[in-house]
Amino acid sequence: MPILSKETSMDKQELPKVPVPPLDQTLDTYLKCVQHLVCADQFRKTKAAVDKFGAPGGAGELLQEKLQERKEKTENWVYSYWLEDMYLNNRLALPVNSSPAMVFPKQNFRDQRDALRFATRIIRGVLDYKARIDTDDLRVDVARGQLAGTPMCMQQYRRLFTSYRYPVQGSDSLSVKVDCAGPEHMIVACKNQFFVLETLLNDELMTDAEIFSQLDKIMKMAENPTERAPPVGLLTSDGRNEWAQAREALVKDPVNRTSLDLIESSLCLVCLDEPCSPLDQSDSSRAAMMLHGGGAEKNGANRWYDKSMQFVVGLSGVCGVVCEHSPFEGIVLVQCSEFLLEYIISSPSKMSTVVSGKSLPVPKRLTWKISPQIQGFISDSAPRLHRLVKNLDMDVFKFSSYGKDFIKKQKMSPDAYIQVALQLAFYKCNRRLVPTYESASMRRFREGRVDNIRSATRQALAFVQAMTQDKPAASDAEKMEKLNKAICAQTEYTRAAITGNGIDNHLLGLLRISRDLKMEKPDMFCDPTYLSSNQFILSTSQVPTTVEMFCCYGPVVPNGYGACYNPQADHILFCVSSFRESTDTSSAVFSNALQEALSQIRDLCKRAHKPPPSPAHKGSKP
Repeated sequence: MPILSKETSMDKQELPKVPVPPLDQTLDTYLKCVQHLVCADQFRKTKAAVDKFGAPGGAGELLQEKLQERKEKTENWVYSYWLEDMYLNNRLALPVNSSPAMVFPKQNFRDQRDALRFATRIIRGVLDYKARIDTDDLRVDVARGQLAGTPMCMQQYRRLFTSYRYPVQGSDSLSVKVDCAGPEHMIVACKNQFFVLETLLNDELMTDAEIFSQLDKIMKMAENPTERAPPVGLLTSDGRNEWAQAREALVKDPVNRTSLDLIESSLCLVCLDEPCSPLDQSDSSRAAMMLHGGGAEKNGANRWYDKSMQFVVGLSGVCGVVCEHSPFEGIVLVQCSEFLLEYIISSPSKMSTVVSGKSLPVPKRLTWKISPQIQGFISDSAPRLHRLVKNLDMDVFKFSSYGKDFIKKQKMSPDAYIQVALQLAFYKCNRRLVPTYESASMRRFREGRVDNIRSATRQALAFVQAMTQDKPAASDAEKMEKLNKAICAQTEYTRAAITGNGIDNHLLGLLRISRDLKMEKPDMFCDPTYLSSNQFILSTSQVPTTVEMFCCYGPVVPNGYGACYNPQADHILFCVSSFRESTDTSSAVFSNALQEALSQIRDLCKRAHKPPPSPAHKGSKP
């Protein structure tokens, strides 16, 4: 894989700090982003509040100065603000609402032993990848697309197997271990029970045969009904305040404290799932199963959602990885997942190795002391997860008419093109545009994470209106002009965001530093436009892969859509999600509108580039 040849050291990167954009630039861009999304009267009020904030001697000047000071004193002035706002302060349950998943190709396991062989190879691949991280043996990622070739910050890789999100009332805590090189233990979940899998035996890495043997023992131990504990993992699927309260009760007993310590300090989880019915093996069903496990009655309790990486191996071949999103971004998850799948394919298994001469220890089962209070917490968690399972409306589809090769032939950015198509699809369904989120990587900077590309531009609105109005109908030339302007606006905004000139992180920093200074909240941040502009009804992300797998996640607001897409040469894979409880959304309706939008834009491009007919020759028939 291209990420594996060592060039620049992960530890010796000299990247610039995230800049603090000019205040007037951010305020001007903010007004341009929202003007066409609110009514004229509301915009006048918004502009007045923004002008007051940005006036000479106003609150904005002071807060901008304080942000500049913060930039000088920190590695990344926005990182902690962003982490809390995006993840740690969110009180919703992690499954569906926060944690994305990578869905691996459907595996055709002949029997249980096949599934355990696959799990064994994942475990060995994780240990190999972790060793490469520890020894600084990953090639530094470089940007693709916009500003291609720029080196990227690699610190997120160090958090893949060293992170844990603790539930805390009000705001969670993200813990990242340091100086933890070398292999450690993993946790294996099976039948809602948890077991410790040591990766070393007599100071040597376990062989494939030894790991397989331990997994086989774990499956047999999990069958024993007399030792089976209640499904404690369900607690981690609950709302963060509810789980925080339950955890406070759990840790009072030293037996529980020991079990929690072993989970929290593990490299990752390996979840050996019960078989799914044939009805649960479509792409859409597999995506949903990765996100929530199907609830307590299926595999929803066979998880520990606080852990950053959970590798799922279903006995019926439904496999993938669920990640707790706060430590790292999707591309880091993709790189790790692609390495593992290629490792499984390219590295021959050594199952023929005889397990002899060594006495394998019995895997340790984690035990729990469950009081009536804790049992009550578990019982309350199950129906809440069940409701989440029933609420998620997931639609995964492959748009096969064309892919990024066709878009590039139009001399257009595939990502910008797809973003404009998403705007057209939403407009076709709702006759309006809404605040849209597209993640923009900030890894060009030290400890960079993401900012937001606000894709619902006024140029996109002009294009989608031209595509949908009948009277007066716009000409193809007018539509193409508006399409090019929409794609240009999207491309320019993307470039601004990835170079540290987006508005969302800057506005968040100004707001948060006003709180730090115990100032009265500026009117601009109390304005309904600012509040609604941060309700992302359309939450989108491009997650491209080079092997057969796809990413999925849920909506970020109750009446919204999640739209993850994976552009390939001749097709585009989409994962569209929404909530059934909302009367404003339907994943199937949006997916159909999106396919129509993509087809309409293609047809427009073909007509626009079609050569004019040759003039008729004299004497020819009309």
